Amino acid sequence: MSEKSKFQAIVVIPTYNEALNIEGIINAAWASMPKLHILVVDDNSQDGTGDIIRRMQAKEEGNAKDGEGATGRLHLLSRAGKLGLGTAYIAGFEWALARGYQALVEMDADFSHDPKELPSLIRSLQDADVVIGSRYVVGGSTENWHFFRKLISRAGSLYARTILGMTVRDLTGGFNAWTAEALHKIGLKTIRSEGYSFQIELKYRAYRADLKLIEHPIVFSERREGQSKMSSRIVLEALLRVWSLRFQSELKSTDK
Repeated sequence: MSEKSKFQAIVVIPTYNEALNIEGIINAAWASMPKLHILVVDDNSQDGTGDIIRRMQAKEEGNAKDGEGATGRLHLLSRAGKLGLGTAYIAGFEWALARGYQALVEMDADFSHDPKELPSLIRSLQDADVVIGSRYVVGGSTENWHFFRKLISRAGSLYARTILGMTVRDLTGGFNAWTAEALHKIGLKTIRSEGYSFQIELKYRAYRADLKLIEHPIVFSERREGQSKMSSRIVLEALLRVWSLRFQSELKSTDK
């Protein structure tokens, strides 16, 4: 058994107004992996998301005192306002890395990512630095999406990988597992991207750092409750940011 299989894993879940989903997704993750640690990075949700986490933490502590459950599995990082997906993940990654976690997973709060895939994603880190939950490899798919959304998503990944010269088929997906070493190498503090472009930049930096990326097929479902955070601004940022990443890498290559 690889030493990587012994890594302590943590799932980082960014939230903004996810009160309808957050307790369910956490319990589903624990049903899949009872000893899994979870960090919720909440951007000052106005619907009580943070209060739900604090209540769950208190219950965890109570169960531990009664000898009925684990404690220390659930953590909350509260931020002052809605500061964006990219900075939420960076804050969560830095929090987890500072505490010695060796396997870190990105996952949405809205059930678009199936928690049942967590064991496979984390286990696959035995053979890779980055494991990408991919909708666009054999066995992967999307559910409950209309044709136009499917077209935009596939075209976005094709556009990005063509410009960046990568073979990864799902560059925009957000259900990914990382080793601590990989995140240290890519330089989190210099990332400025948000939304789709954040996910693209993380993977591109891993590729440029000669890390091993593999794709694991997943089924991506439409969110169960609440409102999507996707916007035309996020899509436009991704379209422009891809070219910026390409030019930056070319300049670095020229400077060597």
